[in-house]
Amino acid sequence: MADFTVHQLEGTRYVEAHLNHESVRLEAGSLCYMTGDISVYSPVIPSMGGLITSVLADEAMHRPVYSGTGIITMESSLGGFHVLQLNGESWILERGAYWASEGSIKLSYHREPIMTAIWAGEGFIYLQTKVSGYGKVVVCTKGPTEIIQLEKGKKFVAEGRYVICRTGDVSFKIKRLTKNYLGRYSSGEKLVREYEGTGKILLNPGHYWRYSMKHREAIAGV
Repeated sequence: MADFTVHQLEGTRYVEAHLNHESVRLEAGSLCYMTGDISVYSPVIPSMGGLITSVLADEAMHRPVYSGTGIITMESSLGGFHVLQLNGESWILERGAYWASEGSIKLSYHREPIMTAIWAGEGFIYLQTKVSGYGKVVVCTKGPTEIIQLEKGKKFVAEGRYVICRTGDVSFKIKRLTKNYLGRYSSGEKLVREYEGTGKILLNPGHYWRYSMKHREAIAGV
């Protein structure tokens, strides 16, 4: 099995993939450099269905496959990365969370119910990358992560996209946090995401400080 290692350098983080006659799939444009005997395959013309789906999902049209023996170093980030180990289950990733995966991992898309999509501010169609099978998947984060186990009857409420991904048996809905309608204005919290089901969620409760500073500069136009 290919090995993914997360390194830290000068406040940034990057991922190395070590291949031994193996294949990995990377997010388009994520390569920094590589060494060894590695070939790259990326289809030139996508299928019409794949083209439409990638546009609706706001995800990369192509995710090239790297095969052979050697080391692949991916681009660094002020955010971070988390390596998921899949053992036959499926995970649903928020938009922009996918970074890399072993060749044995199947990639597809998950569509949220139309009302959830509308209340989440995603329009009528809300597609997310779905990964399944056996192997490793690397996801992008904005800071340290924590895996939370959900049991039947247990709910988890989060504001915004603090949950990076979730197993396929966990669903979410958009709801008002307060019981009284006008309380949404005095509480400072309007709509939240309520997750439930039997499975796991990967939580990103805080940002790395350099990532936060860069984000604030971008908002301020510095």
